[in-house]
Amino acid sequence: MSLLTVIVLLAVQGLVVGAFARLALPGRDPLSLFQTMGVGLAGSFLAGIAVYLIAGERAAPGFLGALIFSVAIMYLIRRSRGGGLTRPHGGAERRDAFGRRGR
Repeated sequence: MSLLTVIVLLAVQGLVVGAFARLALPGRDPLSLFQTMGVGLAGSFLAGIAVYLIAGERAAPGFLGALIFSVAIMYLIRRSRGGGLTRPHGGAERRDAFGRRGR
């Protein structure tokens, strides 16, 4: 397998895992395509390290492990931007044109 094929496959895997991680948390996340791919790749990498430390060379991380770590990374990104689990962005409450709080 050539190096270009490996890079393309890693990019697709990162994009798929990152997209599912974004879907797992409610709300909109303003991430670009490459940022989503980076979240997926970082989650896969951290899952690989965790599985290697726990099981040694007997096992490899699966999609679920990569997804769990990617969701954790997405949550940390939200927290660093002032958001939470259900609200991606912190700050003022949503209000309508008359100044009433949103429902």
